[in-house]
Amino acid sequence: MLPWFVRRTRLPLLSLRCVDCQSESATTGAGRFRVNANSKLLDVWLLVRCVSCDRTSKLAVHERAPVRSFDPAELDGYHANDPELVASKLLDPLIARRNRFTLDWRGAWRLDTPPARPDEAWPVRVEVVFEDPVPVRPERLIAHGLGLSRNEVLRRIKCDVPLRRTRTTGFAFTVMAGD
Repeated sequence: MLPWFVRRTRLPLLSLRCVDCQSESATTGAGRFRVNANSKLLDVWLLVRCVSCDRTSKLAVHERAPVRSFDPAELDGYHANDPELVASKLLDPLIARRNRFTLDWRGAWRLDTPPARPDEAWPVRVEVVFEDPVPVRPERLIAHGLGLSRNEVLRRIKCDVPLRRTRTTGFAFTVMAGD
C-alpha cells in the first residue's frame, strides 16, 4: 500500500466580508490573539486582516468565559500567540460557524506522494491521509497525483467513496492497470 499525504503549506485564507472595502478575503497574518479581562471573565479574539485594505477585525474565540475554565497551558498559548493554537482555532468548525466565515484552501496545501515505481505489480492500493481538513474532490486529487485525466481516473480507479464529492478525511483507492 502506497501512502499519500495531503499537507498544509500555510494557513488558509478566510472568506469573510470586510466592513470597509467589501473584500471577501482575510488572513490571520502573523496569528495574534487578543485577550481582554473583565473582572473574572475573559474574552479571547483571533485577529484577522483584510487582504485588500489591511483593516483588522476580531473573531470571537471565547466570550465572557470564567478565568478558571481555561487550562493554564491554553491561556499561556493565547498570551504567547502560539502558532499551533492559532491553527487549531482557525480550523475549528464551531468557531467558523459562530463567526460566519469559511476557509479558502486554494494554494494552501500540497500532495506528497512517494516516487513512482513503474515495475509495481497491478493493481496498486493507495491510502490518502489528510493532516488537516483540506476540502478536495478525490477525483481531482488522484488525477493530480497520478498525472492522469479525470476521465481516465474515473475509468481506472476503484474506490469506496464517491470520487466527485468533496472530502476532508482520508480514504483509500485502487489503481487498475491501463489498457
